[in-house]
Amino acid sequence: MTIDFKGRVAIVTGAGGGLGREHALALAARGAKVVVNDLGGARDGSGSSLTAAQAVVEEIRAAGGEAIANGASVTDFAAVQAMVAETIAQWGRVDILINNAGILRDKSFAKMEIDDFKLVMDVHLMGAVHCCKAVWPVMTEQKYGRIVMTTSSSGLYGNFGQSNYGAAKLALVGLMQTLSLEGAKYDIRVNSLAPTAATRMTESLFPAEFLQALKASDVVPAMLVLAAQDAPTRAILCAGAGSFEAANITLTPGIWVGRGQDAPEQLAARLAEVRQREGETVPESGTAQGHLELSKAMSKMQKN
Repeated sequence: MTIDFKGRVAIVTGAGGGLGREHALALAARGAKVVVNDLGGARDGSGSSLTAAQAVVEEIRAAGGEAIANGASVTDFAAVQAMVAETIAQWGRVDILINNAGILRDKSFAKMEIDDFKLVMDVHLMGAVHCCKAVWPVMTEQKYGRIVMTTSSSGLYGNFGQSNYGAAKLALVGLMQTLSLEGAKYDIRVNSLAPTAATRMTESLFPAEFLQALKASDVVPAMLVLAAQDAPTRAILCAGAGSFEAANITLTPGIWVGRGQDAPEQLAARLAEVRQREGETVPESGTAQGHLELSKAMSKMQKN
């Protein structure tokens, strides 16, 4: 099976360099028309320039593809809406959205300014919300859409000095979970990608020898699978250095303790049993937790 994007239109945010650039080039190489969005700011989000986005557009065009540059900040909903309107005017549809734009403002939580926490949340989380909200009516009307969130191991598993970034990145997974449910009847599939790659964003996080093995292009196959016509939905794929894994948010079978006055003590004594992972599931929706808890309670009451 060849993954083909002929006739598809893609918007890639943060596509002026790093992973976003690789995503844009790969989509274009496989036939997609691409909006290369990039504010052109520094790693911490300051400044702006269309130069980087335009350079990627020229690369795509030189290779025979179609692309346009856009310098909208994903934090500006009106500008994002204008970007989507420009895309519709140019090509008549939007099939794929790759939410890749992001910044870093790393510090330990004790030393982090609250404004730095808010800004990282604004770019990563609200930036993706703005883009999803702007393309959602288009995708529902055409009954087709593929959205990829860029999450991170920092969000899934934590990373020292990245409380703001980690919070935003895990929030994107929560956004994916609900949008995938709401988009299902319109064939809008929403997934998340957790990349490990040497980019401007990660150059200070890994030793030089690690960075040489972590090419941004190695992550691209996972993005292409998550954005393809036959894409899964609600998947979290991890990718780096040619390796691919899946992450899941699971629910253990747990135990029933009841409402007795000693419930806290019982729970504390049996906490290892609660956390025991054999038989854990990946719930189809948030209601699964309530259903599991009620079923255990009803079973206990019937036995009594």
